[in-house]
Amino acid sequence: MSTQSSTEPLLRLTWTDPVTGTRGFLVVHTLVSGLATGGTRMRPGCTMTEVEDLARGMANKTATFNLPVGGAKGGIDFDPKDPRAFDVLSRFCSAMRPWLDAHWVTAEDLGVPQHLIDEVFASLGLEQSYHAAISRAADPARTLRRVQTGLNAPVPGGLLLGDVVGGYGVAQSCLGVASAWGWDAAETTVAIQGVGTMGGGAAWYLHEAGMRVTAVADAAGTLYHPAGLDIPALLELRDAYGEIDRTRVAPDVQRLPRDAVLGIEADIFVPAAISYAITEDNVEQVAAKVVVEAANAATTEAAEATLVLAGIPVIPDFVANAGAAAWAWWLLLGEVGADPADSFLRLRTEMQSKVALLLAQWNTDRRPPRETGWELAAANRVERAAAEHLAPALTIP
Repeated sequence: MSTQSSTEPLLRLTWTDPVTGTRGFLVVHTLVSGLATGGTRMRPGCTMTEVEDLARGMANKTATFNLPVGGAKGGIDFDPKDPRAFDVLSRFCSAMRPWLDAHWVTAEDLGVPQHLIDEVFASLGLEQSYHAAISRAADPARTLRRVQTGLNAPVPGGLLLGDVVGGYGVAQSCLGVASAWGWDAAETTVAIQGVGTMGGGAAWYLHEAGMRVTAVADAAGTLYHPAGLDIPALLELRDAYGEIDRTRVAPDVQRLPRDAVLGIEADIFVPAAISYAITEDNVEQVAAKVVVEAANAATTEAAEATLVLAGIPVIPDFVANAGAAAWAWWLLLGEVGADPADSFLRLRTEMQSKVALLLAQWNTDRRPPRETGWELAAANRVERAAAEHLAPALTIP
């Protein structure tokens, strides 16, 4: 029997915007203590199948990190650059309000930054996108203050903790790979597809840790320098959509086609942009020794099977990019506070230990990391179900 969570979700909802005809989707895969968590994305071409895959991934993510919440996901088939995007998002959230009020804790995702979804929640009188959990707290006002303080805690680089913690988790996953395989960080090279919130944060913290990020790709193409890119300088050149201003990039940086990033000969490849970035059509191009999924569902099942046969393990999304979700719940539960150092220590410790577990199985018998992750999630799910039976009410301080 498969150790991943059941493939059949608890709920699928399809919404049609009465103004634009846009379709939106909510999939609640599992409820734990009556709650499910998962971001809301907006992109042209978003489908129910995609959202269902992502909700399943969230269920695995919360179980792997033993969080007291199930998995869900929202998606809207619309261009986030369209000037009507905010209104479409507002109407979607209004339609989903029964779930947002009581059961679904959402947050930023592809095309929907956290500040935007919080603006929508404020306009609906829900204050913040974690509302369904905060409203259960013994003192909701105090919990809201803790969440807002944590999200807005400043970190080095002039950014906020809530904006970088997911990328920090991905970076720690990469550093966990290096540690498990005895690589010197300074000699380890990384190629990253996508420099938005997740990819940009990962690039920043990998650069800070001394790894050489030799390639980054955005919608305009791939930027490459074999000696390593000046990541802080490049991140300063991003616009609101995670695209780098090419007119200000140093002349010694090579400009390559967008998809060239897959074939860069780096130790680690981090797909941090779109879902299904690695498919059976392009998997043969992957030249890295390991893939670390920063994007949700970044690798198709067939592509991953090909990578595993080629000796290239995939650190799955429900481990590698779970940092933001795990941290948000630690914050909600009061297990971390406003000091970023505490959050970074907790995330670094948990992420590197999980990656070490996955790669120990890979090193021993070539068991795919995804299967080991499913097994861990299943064990945690059984333990959580037993605990919920004894104490069904979730306590949020």
